[in-house]
Amino acid sequence: MKESLYQNAVLLLKQLIATPSFSRQEDGTAALIAAFFDQNNIVYSRLGNNIYATNSEYDIKKTSILLNSHHDTVPPNKGYTLDPFSPLEKDGKLFGLGSNDAGGCLVALMAAFLHFYNPPDSRYNLVFAASAEEEISGVNGIEMVLPSLGNIAFGIVGEPTMLEMAVAERGLLVIDCIAEGRAGHAARKEGDNALYKAVDDINWLRNYSFPKVSDLLGETRLTATVIETDNKQHNVVPAQCKFVLDVRVNELYSFEEILGILKENLKSQFKPRSTRMKSTAIPLDHPLVKAGIRLGKGYYGSPTTSDKALMPFPTLKIGPGDSARSHTADEFIFLEEIRDGIETYIRLIEQFL
Repeated sequence: MKESLYQNAVLLLKQLIATPSFSRQEDGTAALIAAFFDQNNIVYSRLGNNIYATNSEYDIKKTSILLNSHHDTVPPNKGYTLDPFSPLEKDGKLFGLGSNDAGGCLVALMAAFLHFYNPPDSRYNLVFAASAEEEISGVNGIEMVLPSLGNIAFGIVGEPTMLEMAVAERGLLVIDCIAEGRAGHAARKEGDNALYKAVDDINWLRNYSFPKVSDLLGETRLTATVIETDNKQHNVVPAQCKFVLDVRVNELYSFEEILGILKENLKSQFKPRSTRMKSTAIPLDHPLVKAGIRLGKGYYGSPTTSDKALMPFPTLKIGPGDSARSHTADEFIFLEEIRDGIETYIRLIEQFL
């Protein structure tokens, strides 16, 4: 049974690789996932480019375990030497765009869902969701479909973690800042230089350390990444200077705390682009983490952000593949990693059914 699950998972992954699925353009891969469910007599629903399904004995009186991964990809970068849309098996690897992030996780979770589709009477329902727009944190991805999934007790999010447990992950705040001054002629020392005001704020940001340091994620990191004025000429004192902050927040801070600290210390005006991608952590004594520990899995804090940031219930990020391969040229996943992923997901889930 598990060998056929593995073979079908690899076949589906090859089809997904061969079908471009950039964020907001996942129609083709959504259709492939729907067709896979049709072939396996699984009833499913589609909302936008999200495909979701429940186990056959779904009981509305029970809470559910969510199995989730995404089927969108980033565009291939210029370093590719292989065709990103031609799946290639070589030396025990499967090459292709999205193979590692997060196709291997997606098909392994689908295989585990298929394995448990007709379970005997169990404590939880199973809900599976293949979501869109993860790579751009879009509003038409998992966030759109969550209200349709019922009462979720906890979830497993498939991302490449080398099958170790990512029990925490950083949140992301992108903040647009504007320093205001007054224009003048540079030769006459006129005006009030907004660029200098921005630099003063950036220097404070550069030297500030957030005091709460996480055992799992370390310190909250704040980086100025963009700075610009509207000036086209060298001899005009800028009246306005814009800069952008990239803030990677550990699980010890709320976004409100971060914004409060900035408000107390910056002279520039600022506004976050979004406060949706929050830092998250699942307690180490949660039954899902304990189940992973019983399987011999270690745990760590992940520096990357995923759709788990948008889930208002405990979630564990775990999956086959290696995050270091994500978004790289000639992306690949080891075929054995997919096999191990299916086995791990099954062994993890069966402890709750």
